[in-house]
Amino acid sequence: MEAALAEIGHRLNRGEPAALEDAYRTLGPLVMSYLARYVPQPDIEDVMQRVFYEVWRVHERYDPELSLRGWVLGIARKRAIDHLRKRRDVVVPLDSVREIKGDDGREIAERLAWADEVRGALDMLPEPQREVIEFAYFEGYTQSEIAVALGIPLGTVKTRTARGLQRMAGLLENTRGI
Repeated sequence: MEAALAEIGHRLNRGEPAALEDAYRTLGPLVMSYLARYVPQPDIEDVMQRVFYEVWRVHERYDPELSLRGWVLGIARKRAIDHLRKRRDVVVPLDSVREIKGDDGREIAERLAWADEVRGALDMLPEPQREVIEFAYFEGYTQSEIAVALGIPLGTVKTRTARGLQRMAGLLENTRGI
């Protein structure tokens, strides 16, 4: 399987259209399964099409010495995030709000406000820093797993994480006046 993927990756990098078809046939089920964890069911196929469109659009950027699977899943992750950011129709069920415990809900409200500030700071980071932080803190990947998934050196993951967290701390300090 790995040898077949490596061969597909070399052909894809050279711009052979049949390589895209082979990548889709080989990695499509994995990408669909991955997207199903994050994207609402009715939208999965649309996002998957965007993933493989992007694979073809930037095929010359793929380094055949790295994992094709990791590279494609990295693109899938970015397209899933883009899709979720565009959605504004997410509604919190009223029943879940009724379950808020506490004297008057201030503690929960403060936590939700803090979470919103963290998300805002995260959105202000450069994409490479945001990407590794989201992989680590929201998806539970280790730094080694992130390096493989994104096809970058482990040291790069560590540097991006450290710089991203420092930048986020500064942004949060500014918003909270800490």
